Amino acid sequence: MALPQTLPSFTTEQYLTLERQSEVRHEYLDGFVYAMAGETPEHSTICFNLAGLVHSQLRNGPCRGFSPNMKVRTDPSGLFAYADLAVVCGKPIFHDDKRDVLINPTAIFEVLSASTEAYDRGEKFLRYRRGITTLTDYTLIHQSRAIVEHFTRSTDVVWPSKTIEGIDATLSIPSIGCEISLAEIYARVI
Repeated sequence: MALPQTLPSFTTEQYLTLERQSEVRHEYLDGFVYAMAGETPEHSTICFNLAGLVHSQLRNGPCRGFSPNMKVRTDPSGLFAYADLAVVCGKPIFHDDKRDVLINPTAIFEVLSASTEAYDRGEKFLRYRRGITTLTDYTLIHQSRAIVEHFTRSTDVVWPSKTIEGIDATLSIPSIGCEISLAEIYARVI
């Protein structure tokens, strides 16, 4: 995400009005609105695989998943973003009565792409961990190699990470009760 060279021009209310009428998805960061890029077949397949795997494990428990069409808010005026998959344990809480902006995810998954990797690792993760007190897990999934990075909240400022690598490895996320095989995440991709 390139940094703009102009002053912020949108309030959150203006952004939400625009976004709710738009056929193109946009993210909002500190008054700026950014159109989202399309996705590769690999990105799409990984997201589809991941959603199916997580859904099958959450089906009878207290947690539920939300697709990439659900916006996630970090704080009322900072970041509105689209996570590739968000999971809430307990009752979902929404920004307003439109129920299209989630504010209490427990876990967020992002599939990395060349154009968004720095943002997903940097500013977006910083905003997620500072602005969402319910967030306990943040997972980054590489597109072209069987590598997953899993960050777990230890304290508000410490998020130790674990790299899970190899098609035979398994990602474990106890907070949402999921064990996810990398072979299944990367099915039809690698």
